[in-house]
Amino acid sequence: MVQQYQSPVRVYKYPFELVMAAYERRFPTCPQIPVFLGSEILHEFKSDDGAIHVKERRCKLNVDAPYILKKIAGVEVVYFIQKNSLDRRERTLKIEAHNESFASRVIVKENCLYSVHPENSEWTCFEQCASLDVKNFFGFESTVEKIAMKQYSQNIKKGKEIIEFFINDLRSNGVTYVPPWTPPKPVSPIEAKPSKREPELQASATVLSSPSSCDSITSSSSYHSANTAAQTPVSPTVPDIPELPPDIRIASEDKLDADYIERFLGHLTPIQESYLIQLRKWIAESHKGQESDENSEDKNEDEDSDSEGDPPLDVAESAGCAWDRVPKDSHILRFLRARDFNLEEARKMLCNSLAWRKQHQVDLILDTWKPPTPLVDYFAGGWHYYDREGRPLFILRLGQMDVKGLLKACGEEAILRHILSVNEEGLRRCEEATKARGYPISTWTCVVDLEGLSMRHLWRPGVKALLRFIEVVEANYPETMGRLLIVRAPRVFPVLWTLVSPFIDENTRKKFLIYGGNDYLESGGLADYIDPEYIPHFLGGTCHCTMPEGGLVPKSLYQLLDNLSMNDGLPSLCQETIYQLSSVIKGAPHEVLVNIDDKDSVLTWDFDVLKGDVVFTVLRSRRPLTVPKDPPGAVGGPLNVQLLDKSMTVGVDVSVVETPLVCHEGESIQGSHVARYPGPYVLQWKFHNAPVSSSLPQAVKATLPDVFTHHKCKVMYYHEVLASDDFRGSMTSLQSSQSGFSSLSVGTTSSAQSNSSQSANSSCPSR
Repeated sequence: MVQQYQSPVRVYKYPFELVMAAYERRFPTCPQIPVFLGSEILHEFKSDDGAIHVKERRCKLNVDAPYILKKIAGVEVVYFIQKNSLDRRERTLKIEAHNESFASRVIVKENCLYSVHPENSEWTCFEQCASLDVKNFFGFESTVEKIAMKQYSQNIKKGKEIIEFFINDLRSNGVTYVPPWTPPKPVSPIEAKPSKREPELQASATVLSSPSSCDSITSSSSYHSANTAAQTPVSPTVPDIPELPPDIRIASEDKLDADYIERFLGHLTPIQESYLIQLRKWIAESHKGQESDENSEDKNEDEDSDSEGDPPLDVAESAGCAWDRVPKDSHILRFLRARDFNLEEARKMLCNSLAWRKQHQVDLILDTWKPPTPLVDYFAGGWHYYDREGRPLFILRLGQMDVKGLLKACGEEAILRHILSVNEEGLRRCEEATKARGYPISTWTCVVDLEGLSMRHLWRPGVKALLRFIEVVEANYPETMGRLLIVRAPRVFPVLWTLVSPFIDENTRKKFLIYGGNDYLESGGLADYIDPEYIPHFLGGTCHCTMPEGGLVPKSLYQLLDNLSMNDGLPSLCQETIYQLSSVIKGAPHEVLVNIDDKDSVLTWDFDVLKGDVVFTVLRSRRPLTVPKDPPGAVGGPLNVQLLDKSMTVGVDVSVVETPLVCHEGESIQGSHVARYPGPYVLQWKFHNAPVSSSLPQAVKATLPDVFTHHKCKVMYYHEVLASDDFRGSMTSLQSSQSGFSSLSVGTTSSAQSNSSQSANSSCPSR
């Protein structure tokens, strides 16, 4: 496999000609580069006008390799052929090098270019790329690759230092300026006459035609002092390039300035810089020929709307471009860091993420997403100033959130989009902090307050939704969490952590700091990471937070589930809908078919009675059942499905496996049943006629709730089948069978808790 290396553009803030004079001082030997033992010129060419100067050298190098490897190879040094092509007219120096030693076993190629900076004619750019192909090296192929990578990194770092060293050496000797090449004037017959100054002019011409001769020059009429440096003529060959943003200097779409990397992305090793440039170049090439961000949003809309899931890498590549815009360099760098700078793995991860962003129009979410009212009022989290290192700070009061109520009032889709908008806002705040503070900030800090967390939060549908949220964020926002501080962790937290931590990336888990009790305010706590003036008041600080405080979501907001399937025409971010809405009509029960294949599987359920009173029952059919293709209310309204034929007889065709339970409006019911026999099971909700005493006056009857007069009920439900071992081994499964969670619901009564507990206890053998 051929290893490719690409360095960023290094900028020397000196004119091209002065840099060339410094470069030539490296030859024939250079004490500043210990591995460079010497060089000899093999071939040299000069054009008549002095504009072109080509030198071919054989360079002798002492490679820093293990002694045993040198012994096996039978050499102490290796030789490289280097060809330098200096074009003074275009003000460029092209360097091509390849190995002469072991050329049949190892192929090393390097290309470098010195050129004038496209925005400033008095600056010089340096670019370097190389390739390594180890075909066969006595079984030490991997070792040779590692040595080459190490040598490459050292050379890049040392190269800039050496140029700076020789420029300073020239300046200390009074050489601060070398004039650009100018075409020689035609010689007239009069000028052809010898003059007294001819020897002087010949010497000057020699200096200009051979930069290496400046080694012996300390001052000359050919070199100007610093006082005349401002008179430098601008090369006519510098292209007219449009002005770039002031905070970014990029020579071209696939080149990055080293100073820009240091300023906006942070310190990277040469190899890491190389991988960043290669991945960036690949993305830019994949995006060629596409419309701009502003004009490409509607492109391929039809085919995008039908796609599902993340496309594989080869699909994205075959399409040429699977996204609408080229991501920012900081975004690309996050994926490289997430995959430990494994270029191929980072490329796959980034490609899938970019396709996902395009499919769901995530780039527009901050401008288009409007969270529903329950999220605005009851999502207890928000951005809050910055930490001590300048990172944006997000506060989440998870212990105060009614996760179950939010899911039932808004749906998983809306909550996930809200979480994505938080992450997008975090990326924007990082960019703003980087520009404002003058150093790279690519991550944020999160404080999670767990006061109020209890076993009621270990609710299976809620935990499943949380795991899906984590999966989406980990896949598309890697390396964005700088630090996560968990405070006031209760005793139940280890249970939640055991369930959630396997789904969190290992690098992210290392950034978690957990504080139990009130020790988060002591030494090593919040004050070490957040200025005391910014610690929220509910954590013992003095700063008032304006974010929602959380609390229970009123059941009256659950009716929003009627519209949860509406998603503004965008593909769904969630693979499944947790809850379904059904109607229970007088004389027409709603029934759900659950086919159980394995004996002792556990059928679990969780439902809320939104309107009216119902009777809930679980039955087992001894005859096969089928679900209607188009049940009533399947489109645009609650479902109402009837599976059991009126001719079926209880005890013969159908068995009642759970005692019927009367459930009143506003109650939340959870339970489970161990299926002793495989086959079709039915969850049934029937309309419950509430008796009204005939002795009550008509005026009193008129004041009774609708439950006594209407003939239609609404139920919101969720069910799941678990293997017996999974059920007994999962704390969330056990909790899903306890009705204690009904305390989250405003309308739950103590009698309902007693009834549902009785049902749960009778159906859960693990209690």
